[in-house]
Amino acid sequence: MHYTSFLLQVKWDVSPVIFHIGGFSLRYYSLLFGLAFLSSYTILSRVFTREKVPLEDLNSLTIYVFLGTLIGARLGQVFFYEFGYYSTHLLEIVLPFRIDKVKGFEFTGFQGLASHGGAVGILTAIYFYCRRHQHRFLWVADRVALVVPLAGFFIRLGNLFNSEIIGKPFNGAWAFIFYRIDTIPRHPTQLYEAVCYLLIFGLLWMVFKRKGKTSSEGLLFGLFLVLVFTVRFALEFLKENQEAFENRLPLNMGQILSLPLVLTGLILICRSCISKSPNKVQSNL
Repeated sequence: MHYTSFLLQVKWDVSPVIFHIGGFSLRYYSLLFGLAFLSSYTILSRVFTREKVPLEDLNSLTIYVFLGTLIGARLGQVFFYEFGYYSTHLLEIVLPFRIDKVKGFEFTGFQGLASHGGAVGILTAIYFYCRRHQHRFLWVADRVALVVPLAGFFIRLGNLFNSEIIGKPFNGAWAFIFYRIDTIPRHPTQLYEAVCYLLIFGLLWMVFKRKGKTSSEGLLFGLFLVLVFTVRFALEFLKENQEAFENRLPLNMGQILSLPLVLTGLILICRSCISKSPNKVQSNL
C-alpha cells in the first residue's frame, strides 16, 4: 500500500491475501467477515442478557443468521448478477474452491456475495428461527437490525481490500487509484458506504437505548431498512456497474433491489408509529 499525502490521491495497491500456504489463502475479506459476526455476537449477547433472554437462544440465532447470510448472499450473486456464468459452472456455486488445470486445487472462499441476497437470507433465517424457538419475528428482527450495519461496515472494508465495488472516475483530493484495476482516480465508494453504515449503527443504537422496551416492534427494523438501503441506492450513482447488463438499465441492480426494502421499512415505521401496543419482552418470547 502506498500513500502520497493526505491532500493527494491515495495509491491503493494492497494484496487481498494476507498469507498463502499451499492451497489455502487467508484473505482480508474473510478476516473482516469473521470480525463482523464476532462483534455482532458480542453486542447482542449484552442485549439478550439485559433483556433476560437465554444466551442459548442467541447461539442458535447466530448459526441461523450465519447460514442465511452466506447462502442468501451467494445465491443473490448467482441469480441477480452472474447467472450466465454460474449456469455453466454449477459446482462453483456451492464449493469454496476451484480445481484449475494449471494451478490445481485452490481454496478461494466464496468469492461473489451480494448484500441484497444476504438481506433476504437473513430474513428467511430469522423466520425459520422464530418458528422453531417461538420468538416474535419483529422482536428478533429489531435486535438483529442493531448490529447488521456494523457488520456491513466490516464487509465494505473487506471490499476495499479486494479492490472491488469500485467508484466512478473522480479527481478529488481523496480519490483512490486501484492499481489492481487500472490507474484511474476513483471515488472510494467502499469507504463512503462503510462510514455511512457505522453512522447508522450509532444512530440505531441511540434509538434503542432511548426507546428501549417502550418502542413498538418493527421500529428499529424499519429504520434499518430505510437508512441502509437509501444509502445504498444513493451511493450506487457513484459506483461502476458490476455487470455489463446493468449499463442498459435506467437504474442498476443494486438500486432496483433496494427500492422494495426501503418501501418495506417505511411501512414498518408507519406501523410502529400508529401501534398502541408497546414492545414488552416476555419470558415466552
